[in-house]
Amino acid sequence: VAGQENRRHDAPAGPDLDTRLKAAGRSGRVEPETAVVVASDAAPESPVAAENPVVAASQPASSEAPRKHAEVSAPEEAPAQQETEAPARAAMEPGPAEEAKARKPRSRTTKLLLGALGLLVVALAAVFFTRWLVTLGFMQDFLQAYPGETPLPAGTEQGFPAWVQWQHFFNFFLIVLIIRSGLQVRSQTRPPGYWTPRWSKGGDGKISINLWFHQALDILWLLNGVVFVVLLFVTGHWARLVPTTWEVFPNALSAFIQYVSLDWPTENGWVNYNSLQMLAYFVTIFIAAPLAAISGARMSGIWPKDAKALNRAYPLEWARAVHFPVMLYFVVFIIGHVALVFATGALRNLNHMYGGQDAVNWAGFWIFLVSLLLVIGAWIAARPIVLAPVAGLFGKVSSR
Repeated sequence: VAGQENRRHDAPAGPDLDTRLKAAGRSGRVEPETAVVVASDAAPESPVAAENPVVAASQPASSEAPRKHAEVSAPEEAPAQQETEAPARAAMEPGPAEEAKARKPRSRTTKLLLGALGLLVVALAAVFFTRWLVTLGFMQDFLQAYPGETPLPAGTEQGFPAWVQWQHFFNFFLIVLIIRSGLQVRSQTRPPGYWTPRWSKGGDGKISINLWFHQALDILWLLNGVVFVVLLFVTGHWARLVPTTWEVFPNALSAFIQYVSLDWPTENGWVNYNSLQMLAYFVTIFIAAPLAAISGARMSGIWPKDAKALNRAYPLEWARAVHFPVMLYFVVFIIGHVALVFATGALRNLNHMYGGQDAVNWAGFWIFLVSLLLVIGAWIAARPIVLAPVAGLFGKVSSR
């Protein structure tokens, strides 16, 4: 054996490696490129491969080569995958603007709840404090001296005539729609339509259809108010609403203390209002309503734009500063008025104003319910599709 091995080592060397690889390539047994790739990626050579490189080149690549190649290529593909997934994650995750929009309703709701809770705490504290206050001696003397109402002038008629009942309904109907349309005008960004008066030249006087509706209601409300005030003084009904003595003020304070203490004053609205009611109605009719009319007229298109002295004496900013707070006063007045009507004997109070009788039955309630349904129906119907044909009777309606 040793001799054979020596003879094999001593045999003349055959063709070199390059020559044999080229020959193998011409014979079609192996591709030169494949031999190079396999040789570079293959695992450590076996003894046979080390002895015969041509055989090694012709053998199929081991299963470890692609695996190693995949392991080498994986880190190169990871950044591309991360770049693809990053925009998708960014699109799914809310940005700062979306988070701010989501937080805004929650913060508003939280503020409303905290505000309502704070008002409840203040109201309860006021009730307990007032109930303790009226137990003191000087307060009992004050309540006895000023029971909460003043006597009416002699000859004042009791009850509510039919014209008062109708005026009350018209006023309620109009003021609710005026508040609604005023809020629409205040919050509108792009009007749904425009109204131009018939006498307009070149588009002068063009306003939004919401503003037209608001001003049309204002005119009807003013006309109704003028009729009410005239009838008030012609019939003598004014004595129930206009103070005739300075004692109305301490009596109004007495009525307020009794309301807050929840030991409400004994009253009969069919005969006489208490002093706090009288002052509230007087302020509403003779102060708040004229302020709303004057400030609204200054802000409307009927105000002369070229009257420099008049505009300087009554700036537009003053009207804007007055008009909105007056509207808030009417909202508070309506809420308080309706709450007290229902809390101090709903059936009797509704009968006074809607039934025209001093009795406790359901007649006034059903009339009130019908009037309330009319107000709700008008609220729902006050939309551009309904307003446009009506506004077209008095001018030109357009979308621009």
